[in-house]
Amino acid sequence: MRTSGVSVPEAVREVISRNRAVYDCLRMNVINYTALAVRIQHEVEVEISRPVNLNTLVVAIKRYADSFKDQDWGENERVLENSRMTLTDGMLDVRVSVSEEGLDTADILTKFSEATDNYDFFRMSDSVRFLVEDEESIREILDNILGKRTYVRGLARIRISVPTNRSWPDAISFIADVLHNNGIELRDAFFNLDYITLVVEESHASRAYEILRSVRAL
Repeated sequence: MRTSGVSVPEAVREVISRNRAVYDCLRMNVINYTALAVRIQHEVEVEISRPVNLNTLVVAIKRYADSFKDQDWGENERVLENSRMTLTDGMLDVRVSVSEEGLDTADILTKFSEATDNYDFFRMSDSVRFLVEDEESIREILDNILGKRTYVRGLARIRISVPTNRSWPDAISFIADVLHNNGIELRDAFFNLDYITLVVEESHASRAYEILRSVRAL
């Protein structure tokens, strides 16, 4: 998820690339553009922080779909060229609804920063997400602020710094394709101005990392 300064076409590409099924349907031209526009309108509006007209969305979706027709997929094999990657296992995924009363995101981030600098924060359409190390001190912070609850454990994070002249939504789509073809599905993927963040099952993390490193070396 990009943090700011996003155009409608960029937001459309990002939202679609995060949903593997929708991305595949669009790439194969088997999805109704208007229906898709209705489906993703709210997510796009969150990304760009302003309302967007459905017709504008339809145009952006069609242009994205048209881009697949003449795309050189061999060129995408170089999308990770000159990138830098890091792998961190033992991550915890915390999702909190934005409608939850008493939620103080700033308070959570402040306490995280006092305990570790190894965390990610993402603002979604209906929730906020924290990807943080699964350590006792972190769980204590979460329990004190949010109360006892169940978190998604057993995850790993792969961070990829890609040169800024690359299309990051296309990079995520290519990465998802490569991993899917090797039997690994992304749990989630985000990007900001600095890097792409991939979330995978911890049991698949080392293999996913090595696959992406091998693609980068091509």
